[in-house]
Amino acid sequence: MPVTEIKPDNNSSASKKQQVEQMFNDIAHKYDFLNRFLSLGIDRGWRKAAIKSIAEINPKIILDVATGTADLAIAALKLKPEHITGIDISAQMLAEGQVKIDKKGFNKQIQLMKGDSEALPFSENHFDAVTVAFGVRNFENLQNGINEMHRVLKPGGKIAVLEFSKPKSFPYKQLYQFYFSNILPLWGGLISKSRKAYEYLPESVKHFPEGNDFLAFLTKAGFKQTQVKTLTFGTCSLYTAIK
Repeated sequence: MPVTEIKPDNNSSASKKQQVEQMFNDIAHKYDFLNRFLSLGIDRGWRKAAIKSIAEINPKIILDVATGTADLAIAALKLKPEHITGIDISAQMLAEGQVKIDKKGFNKQIQLMKGDSEALPFSENHFDAVTVAFGVRNFENLQNGINEMHRVLKPGGKIAVLEFSKPKSFPYKQLYQFYFSNILPLWGGLISKSRKAYEYLPESVKHFPEGNDFLAFLTKAGFKQTQVKTLTFGTCSLYTAIK
């Protein structure tokens, strides 16, 4: 089943985009805590890897797609860019991110805005780099979202995509599958009060076109020098490409 057909609630008549927006609005208040708790803090290292991967082009204007609570946007400040824009479909996730930005005094460097990742409100060839962490699984149309990121990138600009993947090696594969399918939905549901959100997570990862299959989407959009690097025994993958 294509990842675009995997929805938070398959019994609902609402579109995937509508369901994803509502899901993240519902869990926004516990999202950061659950990220740290359920990943044992490993997610911080994944974001550092993504930022390191775009450092070579010294980006001055960065777009963080599906920015959520702005963790990756904040991490990108290490590169000392002139400006970072974070865009997300969920108003509540953005509100949580804005609180962090306000507390850290990053208002001049980072701007958050509500918008559709598959219809980015920016001109062509605008950004030096585009990043997205754990958001492409949630696109209603994956190719449309990737095409949009390609459109707004400057020629020579770089994209970095973090996304969950499925470990292949014994015994980590078996441990991961048990944790991801049983422990994560249980604790995620109890803490966030939204079990559907944490049942959707492993299901969407299960059907996500990872590795070379995802690189094919980047190539179709026009990206060059596509690469994938697996992290933490294959739990996460970092995809990079150049326009």
